[in-house]
Amino acid sequence: MFAINVWLTVTEPRNIETVRGLMAQAVALSRREPGCLRYEVYHSQADATRFLLCEHWESEAAWVAHRSEKAFTEVYQPHVLPLVTREPHISTMVE
Repeated sequence: MFAINVWLTVTEPRNIETVRGLMAQAVALSRREPGCLRYEVYHSQADATRFLLCEHWESEAAWVAHRSEKAFTEVYQPHVLPLVTREPHISTMVE
């Protein structure tokens, strides 16, 4: 399994609801992709500008393939990334 967690911080508060809506689209699309085991987005209650993406893929190759799919190329990259700063953390699950 390949896991990555990403903190997104919306740079302009007026864009919070836009990012929330776009991430809802990305969730729906990503969950249908081959190799997606889990794709969740959490909106912080402590800081409304912060979103946490939790992604689990069957393999790193599945995650790489995700980057050429609609969720990434038509939603996340062109519309979300310009509105946020991004802190990715490739992770290992503690069991």
